[in-house]
Amino acid sequence: MDFIGRKDELKKMGQMFSSGRQEITLIYGRRRVGKSELIKQFLLQHPDAGIYYECKRTTELNNVASLSQLISERYHLPPLAFNNLEALLDFLFQQAVRDKSILVLDEYPYLRETVTGLDSILQTMVDKYAQQSQMKLILCGSFVETMKELLLAHNPLYGRIDLTIYLRPMDYYDSAAFYPSFSAEDKVRLYSIFGGIPYYNRLIDPGKTVRENIIDLLASPGARLENEVMLYLHSELSRLVNANEVFDALAKGFSKFSDILAQSHVSSSAALADILKKLILMEMVIKVAPINEQDNKKRTGYFINDNLSCFYYRYLFRYASQLRIMDPHHFYDRYIAQDFEQDYVPHQFETICREYLIRQNRQGKLSLPFDSIGKYYYDLPKEHRNGEFDIVTHDERGYIFYEAKFRKDPITEQMMIHEIEQVNATGLYCYRYGFFSRSGYESSPRPDIITYDLQDLYETAS
Repeated sequence: MDFIGRKDELKKMGQMFSSGRQEITLIYGRRRVGKSELIKQFLLQHPDAGIYYECKRTTELNNVASLSQLISERYHLPPLAFNNLEALLDFLFQQAVRDKSILVLDEYPYLRETVTGLDSILQTMVDKYAQQSQMKLILCGSFVETMKELLLAHNPLYGRIDLTIYLRPMDYYDSAAFYPSFSAEDKVRLYSIFGGIPYYNRLIDPGKTVRENIIDLLASPGARLENEVMLYLHSELSRLVNANEVFDALAKGFSKFSDILAQSHVSSSAALADILKKLILMEMVIKVAPINEQDNKKRTGYFINDNLSCFYYRYLFRYASQLRIMDPHHFYDRYIAQDFEQDYVPHQFETICREYLIRQNRQGKLSLPFDSIGKYYYDLPKEHRNGEFDIVTHDERGYIFYEAKFRKDPITEQMMIHEIEQVNATGLYCYRYGFFSRSGYESSPRPDIITYDLQDLYETAS
């Protein structure tokens, strides 16, 4: 399969390589997001300059021996024997004085655990050869917290990293390139499950329906991705119990800190705050405040930020016992099908619409660029009612409200009027209103209303 997306990142790496000076690049992001594939694609453009080494969770000497073999092959030398990693690195930096070289240390945190003071050793090499080396050193890792430490002021490598690439999951549009033969509706459904993780999207079979892909990859005993969420959490967290409790509460729709604490069995506020912090660092959970009350902690909500995790905890974790004893097709029809179509996908569709607006905004395609997008909180004490609007943007003229409808029937003019009246009744006065519809519209054009359909999402977002 062709390499998909990441054009901006490849361009930055190409610019890094083209310079005649020593450069240090830091690439990090969550597991399965495509860091190694990005690096390998970059190395394909420079096949004679690079050494790619995936660090191992083993002894320093074992890593040194493995890396020495790669060096011998790269420079056509007899077997080399280094006593430690510092001597090996010194040799490579010396070689880069004569020829431009790339050294990739993938899964760098593993090597960092093994070699005491590795950051300081690298700092010594970087400083020693700063004026003469053409080394292109790439440090890559999935432990986001560990990799971010390399950028902090107290770290020996502080100020020496020239390029930082924080590789995030792809948005809905780039993800759709992995399954181009599906209809726009099914692209929405697939993104709602597999999100923007390239590894997951490459597993989708274009010869099968969305339902069949869900069953084959997730909703059957022994499925390829059945334990994917648990494996990722286990690799990053020492205890899974609190994480499971938090995800279970979030998947049921509880988003406020106090509600999550009450619904879960996490022992204390401190324990809940700690696990939420870790899940946010892992990009599995996102903390969101309304755009009109950014500093109001009481209005802040926590939401699952990974589509596969959201699907897993909503259906597979909750009904794990049933999944073990039922035919997968019957399980899907009973526990997934109706809720998936009527509630889960429509909710995820709102996320896709936000991502579309962000793409348009970044590309300068909106008449006025917005400076914020998110939820808008309203409070009507006299009516004993409060709530949130999920998609609202703010620009120099004011607010625009958007409503996303993933329903079989077209949006009528009366439905639009009803939505607008509801918004105005809360005190949120917008100068324009926007609608996203899966099935089109039955309405007359109005200057204060913007309309989008699925074709807009997948044809005008490029």
